[in-house]
Order: sequence, then C-alpha cells, then structure tokens
Amino acid sequence: MKKLLGIIFLALSLSACASMNWWGGWGSNAVTVSKGDTLYSISRRYGVPIKDMINANHLVPPYTLYVGQKLKLPSKHYHIVKRGESLYSISRLYNVDITSLSKVNNLQTPYALSVGQKLLLPASVSSYSAPARTSATKPSAEVQTKVASAPATMAQKQDTYTPPATNRKTKFMWPVRGTVISGFGNLGNGRKNDGINIKAPLGTAVQAADAGTVAYAGSELKGFGNLILVKHSDGWITAYAHNDKLLVRKGQKVARGEKIATVGSTGSVTTPQLHFEVRAGKKAVNPRSYLP
Repeated sequence: MKKLLGIIFLALSLSACASMNWWGGWGSNAVTVSKGDTLYSISRRYGVPIKDMINANHLVPPYTLYVGQKLKLPSKHYHIVKRGESLYSISRLYNVDITSLSKVNNLQTPYALSVGQKLLLPASVSSYSAPARTSATKPSAEVQTKVASAPATMAQKQDTYTPPATNRKTKFMWPVRGTVISGFGNLGNGRKNDGINIKAPLGTAVQAADAGTVAYAGSELKGFGNLILVKHSDGWITAYAHNDKLLVRKGQKVARGEKIATVGSTGSVTTPQLHFEVRAGKKAVNPRSYLP
C-alpha cells in the first residue's frame, strides 16, 4: 500500500525531467497488461524504472491501466570499460554526471573500474547520443591519472541532489483531531506505515496541514480510497487518504486549515479514519515530528 503511494510522489517529481529516458532507445519488447497489474508491479517485474514506463508510453496521471493494454518496455544501453578509462572520462564521453553514472551501477567511491566491465548508462543517454571516440575527445593519460587520483569528495560534489531541509520553520497543523490508531514505521510481518492513521467520526472535516497546491485528488489507487496530495512551496508534500468526500481538485491552491475533504472509510479500511503522510521531497518522515 505504501509503495503505491511512493509511485505518485515519484510521478510528481517527473514534471521537470519528463524528457529524460534512463534506458535510452526502445527495444521491440512489449508487455500486455493483465488483471491486477499496476505500473509499479510491471516496473518491478521487468526491472524498468517507473518514470521510463511513463515517458515511453505517454501515460498521464493517475496512470490507470486496463486489461489488454500494450506497454512498451525500454531496452538497456551499456558501455564496456576500456583500458585507461575512468568513471570521469566515461561520464564526459556520454555527457552525464558522475553521480548518476555511479548510482545506476551501484558504484562506491573511489569508483574503481576494471577492463571489460559493463556499465549501465543512465537517464540522459540514448542510443544516438554517444559521441564518436576520437583522439580529439579521448582524455589524455595525464588527465585520466589526475582524475583517478582525485579525492572521493570531489566526485561526490558533482551534481548532487539536495533534498528539502529536514527541519521546517513552521510545523504542520493536525489535519484532523482524533486517536492515532497506527503509528509511523514498521508494523511487523514485513508491513510498514509511511504515515499515521487517525481515527475520527465519519464526515469530520479534513483540513490542509499547510498552504499549498493540490497535486492529486482522486480514487484511482487501490487501497487508498479517496486520496489527496498537497504540494507545499518548500518541496514538502502531505497526503490524505481514505476520505469520504473530496472537496478540492487538482491544481487548486489551498490555505492552511482549509477544509479539503471529510473523514471516511474508503480504500482498504473498514472504520472511519484518515491516513496522513508527510514527505520531505520523496522521503517519508514521521508526521508526529512535524506536528505541534
């Protein structure tokens, strides 16, 4: 259930990088959607990032699939390490940053490579984007030696993503008053709660925890029932699930404390309650730490 919510938050982050394709070109592979399939389950099954599935198939929120639908599967592109190459020289060859290249290959500093090693190429690299290797573009042995011996911190500083600050200046307000019946974190048996569940009477007003813009309002995601996502100006996101009625629409600006829904028991729950999440960018944090 919580992994599905992660898909939505990932989708929210795609607007600024919709043109990127982590796997480059497209192969002839395709998959036919079966009953019970979701974008998340298909991406996990075939080892393809969700955002690439979205871009390849021109999908739009809420990314609803139907049985029999054909989806393209991307083909992967690799670089075979040659003698004298470093991660830096390969990143320059394909015009990508070292951080992306190291992450998709699970490399750790100091990024030691071996001749013949197969490196997966990241998002911005297509089958047509690699420049021809010529004596003019190949880094000199002296440059390669200097880069290979550079401190690891130099590589870490390049194009590092900086998430929203972990400490907000203003706390969120409680979206609804009631009893917390499920806390944040591990619940046992492999289950994890990325938020808290607050029990309240059916029809109780659900208020926006802070001012922001509605990024999603709908019921297409199995398990969440009527769901609202509010994106705040500092990059934080709050989620409100299992609502009875939704009183806002996508793109609408809401004020702190504004009534956006009513408590319900939709989705995977049977008693009236609100599932509330707080995320610093993509990272789920304990809402109790950011509530008064």
